Amino acid sequence: MRPRTTHRAVQRGPAAQGFVMKEALTLPVHVRAPASTANLGPGFDCAAVALDLWNELEVDEGESAAGPEHLGVQAFSLLGPAEGLAFRFTDRIPRLRGLGSSASVIALGLVAAKRALDEPLDAEELLALGVPLEGHPDNLAAALAGGVCLTWDGRIARLAESLPLVPVAVVPKETVETAESRAALPAAVPHADAAFTAARAALLGAGLATGDADLFAAALDDRLHEPYRASPLLAAIRAELPGGAAGATLSGSGPTVIVWASDPDTCVAELAGRFPGKTVSALTVSPAGAG
Repeated sequence: MRPRTTHRAVQRGPAAQGFVMKEALTLPVHVRAPASTANLGPGFDCAAVALDLWNELEVDEGESAAGPEHLGVQAFSLLGPAEGLAFRFTDRIPRLRGLGSSASVIALGLVAAKRALDEPLDAEELLALGVPLEGHPDNLAAALAGGVCLTWDGRIARLAESLPLVPVAVVPKETVETAESRAALPAAVPHADAAFTAARAALLGAGLATGDADLFAAALDDRLHEPYRASPLLAAIRAELPGGAAGATLSGSGPTVIVWASDPDTCVAELAGRFPGKTVSALTVSPAGAG
């Protein structure tokens, strides 16, 4: 279907004040946004990796099955009105499993609006708009920018397009609400645990930036959030790492566990045998973000 320009009144909401007003939408718009795994052990709320698993959105004129309460429609509405538009979402990322499904949906809405309105917004500007909907920046930064990202104070540092180890996802059937998982975190941690995590966070940054598998593997431990998000699956995998694995991390709030493998085939085969009720699959880092 060829894109067409639809002329309509566009009024900005408070979140988008300062952007140039336009009176035309280019429709239809088709965009996609990747899954992500966040924290990577000690990188709580600041590290994430985009994964080659995609949600999609098509926006055109018409009646929409997705109402104004839908997270992606809310994200679109931060840049332009959604009235009179049909939003068709294709969801492939498992929801409430710690793989950045909500961040992907928010990225879809933001990027679809950017494209329909021809707004020259970069990933950091879109991140600023979307964080109030997502609540934390790491997954959204990776979904928007792609690759391996660090984020702080609204900034995004895209460190690499790949990792020295392959992420193997072990996805349970049960779900975890992010808000409930975050509520389990204490207001303070012992100084020794903070120092331990700071050292691993430094190793994580070094491993991500250099692509050094040994540094990256040495970083895959944490005492800031993982111990408080009770995960028997993570404990079982760490107690007996499968062949070809260098470490394991809780993906976001869980319950998915990412096993970081140098030999993903061996790792997948062993994990699938040990955890028959889980979905086990090797994923790849997506160098591309939403678009």
